[in-house]
Amino acid sequence: MNEQAQTTQAPQTPPKPAPKGIGLADSAVARLKQLLVERQTPDAGLRIAVKGGGCSGLQYSMEWAEKSRERDKVFERDGVRVFVDPKSYLYLIGTELVFEQTLMASGFKLNNPNIKAACGCGESFSV
Repeated sequence: MNEQAQTTQAPQTPPKPAPKGIGLADSAVARLKQLLVERQTPDAGLRIAVKGGGCSGLQYSMEWAEKSRERDKVFERDGVRVFVDPKSYLYLIGTELVFEQTLMASGFKLNNPNIKAACGCGESFSV
């Protein structure tokens, strides 16, 4: 009599969907609100872009924008707005904007899950 080992597989959980859009951490929202008040431009927003350059191939660009452009993706939380052009958005899907303040430096940081490699100085990346 031949006995066959039966194996049962645990049900597989489906993979989690990738987060969409650009997330704004509490620290980023608070700092952006403060900067908008100081600038006296409550309707402006932060434009985030990805451009070619740096030692790893791509780098971030951030600047103030008075309003969004026609094809921009607009992300808003608590009255704070971030504008991203469609091409840059492809590199930024699932990214979270945070504001960090340490003894050595302070500034905005993008926690981007799409990065495959980054340079030593942290200013450029590749996907």
